[in-house]
Amino acid sequence: MNRGDTVKIQTIPEARPDTGDGRGPLYVVGDVHGYLDELVAALAAQGLIDADGNWAAGNARLWFLGDFTDRGPDGIGVIDLVMRLSAEAAAAGGYCKALMGNHELLLIGAKRFSDTPVNSGAGTATFQAAWLLNGGQKSDMDRLQDVHLQWMSRLDAVVEEDGHLLMHSDTTAYLDYGSTIEDVNDTITAILTRNDADECWDLFRKLTKRFAFRDEGGADAVRELLSTYGGQRIVHGHSPIPYLLGEVGTEDGEDGSGPVVNGPHVYADGLAIAMDGGVTMAGKLLVVQLPLHD
Repeated sequence: MNRGDTVKIQTIPEARPDTGDGRGPLYVVGDVHGYLDELVAALAAQGLIDADGNWAAGNARLWFLGDFTDRGPDGIGVIDLVMRLSAEAAAAGGYCKALMGNHELLLIGAKRFSDTPVNSGAGTATFQAAWLLNGGQKSDMDRLQDVHLQWMSRLDAVVEEDGHLLMHSDTTAYLDYGSTIEDVNDTITAILTRNDADECWDLFRKLTKRFAFRDEGGADAVRELLSTYGGQRIVHGHSPIPYLLGEVGTEDGEDGSGPVVNGPHVYADGLAIAMDGGVTMAGKLLVVQLPLHD
């Protein structure tokens, strides 16, 4: 596979052999952003859930790369599904886990701090205004419960699985929070626990940065993260594949069609895999088995 390739994924589930050490196959899910129906369809297409929406993948391992809410119609429904599948997968000998996305930080901040002014670097801002500007849905806020907030605030930001370094954002800002995966996750959890509005805003701002792996020097940025945290490839969400490819949705089209996304985008000398298929711009909600068949 060449750098800059976009992989076409299988839509018919194949047999899922385990890894030889008792662990099941590994899957990742890109940004969902409240598109619950699309998520259910994508999980079912991979054989991960049955027709009733229950876990059907035995000892498979499933990682969500973050951004469950905002923009789409049912972010809380998405979180409820992921929480339920986590319990069902664990009971079946597998697991369903999730990473912290910048929109989780945004929703937590909007709920906790609302209109409290924060130092934005360009004057003052508020989490509430930023949340609304970035697709915040009143229906999500109305249904947001303590159990959802507690679940989101405990999510890890970075994890390594089978040589894949999983993270939400295509940024090197994770390096600001520790030199090991454990340090990064502990530091971010501690920030959310301290509950300081300015500190939480700075975390949100840094993890909202994007495109660190796309342009000249991008492969070196990936290598720095891999050499620090481990793994052979980064798998991330956050930046929609149409943006990474220089496409911006339907603005230039007259037929109303969205961008064509067939699968994850491999780039940065083959060291990075982008998983945000642009579901919010009529793209594709990606659920993919790793490793990719290069």
